[in-house]
Amino acid sequence: MTPDQMRDASLLELFSLEADAQTQVLSAGLLALERNPTQADQLEACMRAAHSLKGAARIVGVDAGVSVAHVMEDCLVSAQEGRLYLQPEHIDALLQGTDLLMRVATPGNTVGPADIEAYVALMERLLAPSQLTAKVAPPPAAPAPVVEALPPEPEPAPPVSSEPPRQNKRMTEGGERVLRVTAERLNSLLDLSSKSLVETQRLKPYLASLQRLKRIQSNSVRALDNLDGQLKTLGLGLEAQEALSDTRRLLSEAQALLAEKTAELDEFGWQAGQRAQVLYDTALACRMRPFADVLAGQVRMVRDLGRSLGKQVRLEIEGEKTQVDRDVLEKLEAPLTHLLRNAVDHGIEMPDQRVLAGKPAEGLIRLRASHQAGLLVLELSDDGNGVDLERLRGTIVDRHLSPVETALRLSEEELLTFLFLPGFSLRDKVTEVSGRGVGLDAVQHMVRQLRGAVVLEQTAGQGSRFHLEVPLTLSVVRSLVVEVGEEAYAFSLAHIERMCDLAPDDIVQLEGRQHFWHEGRHVGLVAASQLLQRPPGQNSQETLKVVVIRERDAVYGIAVERFIGERTLVVLPLDDRLGKVQDISAGALLDDGSVVLIVDVEDMLRSVDKLLNTGRLERIARRSQQATEAPRKRVLVVDDSLTVRELQRKLLLNRGYEVAVAVDGMDGWNALRSEDFDLLITDIDMPRMDGIELVTLLRRDTRLQSLPVMVVSYKDREEDRRRGLDAGADYYLAKASFHDDALLDAVVELIGGARA
Repeated sequence: MTPDQMRDASLLELFSLEADAQTQVLSAGLLALERNPTQADQLEACMRAAHSLKGAARIVGVDAGVSVAHVMEDCLVSAQEGRLYLQPEHIDALLQGTDLLMRVATPGNTVGPADIEAYVALMERLLAPSQLTAKVAPPPAAPAPVVEALPPEPEPAPPVSSEPPRQNKRMTEGGERVLRVTAERLNSLLDLSSKSLVETQRLKPYLASLQRLKRIQSNSVRALDNLDGQLKTLGLGLEAQEALSDTRRLLSEAQALLAEKTAELDEFGWQAGQRAQVLYDTALACRMRPFADVLAGQVRMVRDLGRSLGKQVRLEIEGEKTQVDRDVLEKLEAPLTHLLRNAVDHGIEMPDQRVLAGKPAEGLIRLRASHQAGLLVLELSDDGNGVDLERLRGTIVDRHLSPVETALRLSEEELLTFLFLPGFSLRDKVTEVSGRGVGLDAVQHMVRQLRGAVVLEQTAGQGSRFHLEVPLTLSVVRSLVVEVGEEAYAFSLAHIERMCDLAPDDIVQLEGRQHFWHEGRHVGLVAASQLLQRPPGQNSQETLKVVVIRERDAVYGIAVERFIGERTLVVLPLDDRLGKVQDISAGALLDDGSVVLIVDVEDMLRSVDKLLNTGRLERIARRSQQATEAPRKRVLVVDDSLTVRELQRKLLLNRGYEVAVAVDGMDGWNALRSEDFDLLITDIDMPRMDGIELVTLLRRDTRLQSLPVMVVSYKDREEDRRRGLDAGADYYLAKASFHDDALLDAVVELIGGARA
C-alpha cells in the first residue's frame, strides 16, 4: 500500500486481507499434511501462518482470533517437535479453526464467544497429554480420504487478482512486486488499450491515400515536363518560360515535402501500431489469472464431501498455472463445483465396492487444464463406476421421454445427452448432495454462457470423463466477419462448423424448405438478411456464400453476401439501455474503425425455429449465371516462386478476378506492355529485373503510370516498406499476412470487386 492508503485503511481491513491470504496457506498445507503428516515444509508453513494470524489479531484487538490461532499454533508446534502425530481428527479440527479464523476476520460475520470456547475446548482435548504420541508414530491403520494439493510457498501472497478488494495492497511474490487493483480499473484499461489499437489501424487507409496523392503528383511533374518540351517547340517568350520554370520548382518542392511527411507518418503509424499492440497485450495479460485460483475451495470441498459420504477420494490436478481470464475463471467455479460433486457422489464407489471390483479402495478424480487453439480445455475424469446405460434407458422410458422402441435404438452418445435435460436425475430419492435434478443441465447452461461446450464420455465400470472447452477470455473473440445487407456481422468461430460456396444446383427443395447436403444429411438454408432484418444485397456471384452454424443438434446454413475474413475482435458490450437486441450479443470495431455486430448464435437459432413454426421463412433466390455479365477485372501476378504465384492466383480466381502470371520482373514488364490489366501484384526480389525496377519503369510509362500496384514481399521491415512505396507502389503487404483474406481485402481497396 501507499502511505496515503495506509492512513486511509483501517487495521481491521488490513487484518481481513492478511487472513484471506494466510487461511489459503493453512487450507492447502493441511490438506497436504493429511496425506503425509510429517512433511516438515508444510508443518512450518502452517505454523507460521497461524503464528502470523495470532500476532495480527492481537494487534487489532480481535481476541477471538488470538484464541483460535493460539491453539492451532500449539497443535502444529507439537507436530513439528514430534510430540504429536497428526491424525485425521487433528486435521479436521485445524481445518475447522481455519474456517473460524476467516469468519472472525470477515467484516459483518458474527462469531459468538460460545463458538470460540467450544473450539478451544476441542483443541485442548486433542492436545491432552494422553493424546500425544511418540516422536515416530505409525500411520493410522485405515488411511483417511485425502486430496492432493500443491505445497504452498513458505511465505505466499494472494495472487494477482482483478476482483474488487477492500483495499489495494502491494506485496512481493516470487521477487516481483504485486499490486491488487479493482476489476473496473482493469476493464477500463483494457477498453482504452483496445480502442488505441483500433485507432492506429485507421492510419492505414489514410497512408494509402497519401501514397496515391504522391503518385498523382509524380504524374503531374512528368506531365509538366512533357508540356514544357512541347511548348519549347512553339518558341515561347522569356516570361512564359520563367512561369513554367516557377511552376516546376513549386511542384518539386511540394513533392519533396509530401514525400518527407508521408515517410514520417508511415514510420509513426508503424511504431504506434507496435506500441498499441504491446499495450493491449499487456492489459489483457493483467486480466489473466492462474487456473489454480479457482481450485482452493474445490480441493477442500472434495475432501469434505468424500469424508461425509464415507468414501476415500484423491483429487489430482494438472495445469494449475494455465492462464485464464478473470471473468471466465469466476464463471467456471459453479460448473466445476457441480461436476466435482457429481464425480464424488455419483462416480466414485464405496471403498468395499471398489475392492470387490478389483480397484484400489481410494477413488481417483483427475482435473486437467490446458490451452488448445485459443481455448481453455478442461478434462475432469474419475475411475468410478461410470453411467449404467441400461438403468438410464429405463429411466428415460419411465419418465415418458422416449417410447420403448426408440429408447432401445438409442446409441450411448444419444443416451448420455438425456443427463443434460433440466430436472433429469438417476437418483430415486433426494439427499443433501443429489437427486434434486439440478446438476448437468445447470453445468451445460453455465458453460454455454461462456460461449463454450461440454461433452460427457464414459466407460461402464471404468469411470466418466467430462470435456469442457471455453474461451480463454471473454474480452476478445475469434470471429468470421461477413457482409449482410451491406453491413458487417461477426460469427464466433466456436459456433461455426464450416464455410462453403453453394452452386445453384446444390440447393434442393424439401417439404417446402430449402436445403443442401452437408456431411451425410440435409441442412436447412436460411437467409441472414431475413434473420437480421437487413435488405437483401445485390450479389451477382455464381455461388452462394453460406456459414454452417451448429448449437447442440441444431445445424443450419446461414446465407450471407460476402466473407470478409477471420478477425480477432475486442468485445464491446452493448449499452444496457438497449436491452436484449435480437440475435446480437455484443459489438466490436474493425481495423478501419467501422462497427461490427457480433451474432448471438443461440438467439439466432431460436429465431430460425420461430420462422419455421410460423411458416414465414423466405426462400433464397437461386442465382444462375447471367446471360450478359460485366467483364472481369484483370490482375497480373509477378513472382519467381511457383508456390506463391499459385497461391495468389487461386485466391484471386476464387474471388472472381481474371489472373495472369509472370515468372520475374522482365516477364512481367513484357506482359504489361502487351496486355491491359487493372492491377499489378509484384514481388521485390526476383532475377533479371526485381520488383523495384519493374515499378519504376511502369511509373515512367505514360500508358501505365496510373496502374495500381501492390508490392508483396517476405520482408516486413520499415525500410523495405518505404523502399517499395517510394518507388511508386500503392500498397505494401508482407507475405506472412496472406491469412485472414488480407491480400483480397487489399485488392478490393485498390480496384474494387471482380466485376467492372
